[in-house]
Amino acid sequence: MKIGRKKHLEAEVFTSSMNDIMFFLMLFFLIISTLANPNVIKVLLPRADSTDTYSKQDVTLTITADKQYILEKETVAFEELEQALVNATAKSEEKIIVLRADATLTIQDLVDVLQMGAKNKVRMVMSTSKAGI
Repeated sequence: MKIGRKKHLEAEVFTSSMNDIMFFLMLFFLIISTLANPNVIKVLLPRADSTDTYSKQDVTLTITADKQYILEKETVAFEELEQALVNATAKSEEKIIVLRADATLTIQDLVDVLQMGAKNKVRMVMSTSKAGI
């Protein structure tokens, strides 16, 4: 008499969850590929959808449309602006200047002011308005 199993077990691979895995991988690579391309993000300045409120009393530099530089309610010539920024931030522990620039200014006008801050290790924060205002 022969004793043994008559059924042989076969290895089986369940592929029902493979669709979900492939979908998540495709979604992941789609998101990563859009982040790698900087041309996808559109920037509209000086308006912003959300703004952070700033509670500290820092130095404020306002640049009007006709390129008048107003540092803390005092008009400063462009040639004297760098020294005025250094003097205004000399007493503060964190050298932060809130930059309020008119929307019609060119990028070069802003870069000239930002270079002054970078040269003197002054951090500049650009002030924006909400999009609906």
